[in-house]
Amino acid sequence: MPHMPCTPFTVDDDKDGHVASVYKNDNAQREVRSWCVRRIADWGIPHVRSEVVTSAGVTGVVTTGPEPRDGEPSVVLLPGTNMNAALCLPLVEELARSRRVVVLDLPGQPGLSAGRRPRVRRMAWYGNWLTEALTQSVPGQAVVVGHSLGGAVALASDAPRIVGRVVLAGAGITRLRVPVPLLAATVPWLLLPSVARSAALLRRMAAPGWGEAPPGHLSTWMHLVARHCRTSLAPPPLPSSLLEQRRTVPTLVVAGRFDPFLPPRTLGPAARRRLGAEVRVIEGAGHLLLDEAPVEVSAVVEEFWAGLGH
Repeated sequence: MPHMPCTPFTVDDDKDGHVASVYKNDNAQREVRSWCVRRIADWGIPHVRSEVVTSAGVTGVVTTGPEPRDGEPSVVLLPGTNMNAALCLPLVEELARSRRVVVLDLPGQPGLSAGRRPRVRRMAWYGNWLTEALTQSVPGQAVVVGHSLGGAVALASDAPRIVGRVVLAGAGITRLRVPVPLLAATVPWLLLPSVARSAALLRRMAAPGWGEAPPGHLSTWMHLVARHCRTSLAPPPLPSSLLEQRRTVPTLVVAGRFDPFLPPRTLGPAARRRLGAEVRVIEGAGHLLLDEAPVEVSAVVEEFWAGLGH
């Protein structure tokens, strides 16, 4: 799910302006890391799991798909809040049928990257991190696909390797909504974690029907996150001056019809006005685009990639 939402709750900051860790303790980090390593190891698709070192610490990398030909850009996937490569495998599998795919776990989020994140200037920090990570993990140009927080990170970076951006249910363009029913599901998920409460939260984020029985691994994962991690706030909208600069690179914004945080009626006009971006709506999906509609998302990314003329 790269894509668990940002939640309206604060986190515990230490005195030097950094969260001590996204994890509540060292054992929590081991539990989360072990879960991710096992899930990736059990994936039936040929891949390479590696690490690169950046100023934000170690970054976990998963690479799969054919080698780029004749300077073709790779697809770089950035998961959202509380998510990572281990939760993106269905979409990665679709994308990798025709493209080299590189998944970068965001630092400061649960997964296989470093757990620390700054309290202030967080999006500038993430933008710098992505520029560094791309230099080390991608051989040439990149089409960056970011979900939720990952979309904001994609927009925050001015890396010259980025030749296109696909922003899925992207934060950073406009402020997220938190409907009362979703907030009502978030509070017990955080305070009294269980698999059942995790499933109830997922149902509130997904489209009607799909969310009635979310995949078991998602509910298990969200239970693990609630027990072991400190979730983070949604990033505010990025500055208009920054988004104006991003108009020089083609950007596609994709929204799920039933996204409770960023419904198309809100995200679409903001993306056109602030980014000059084309907007696509995926019917029958909510906020969990990577899980609800991996085939549709892959098709949209492939169409966008082909339209760049490489």
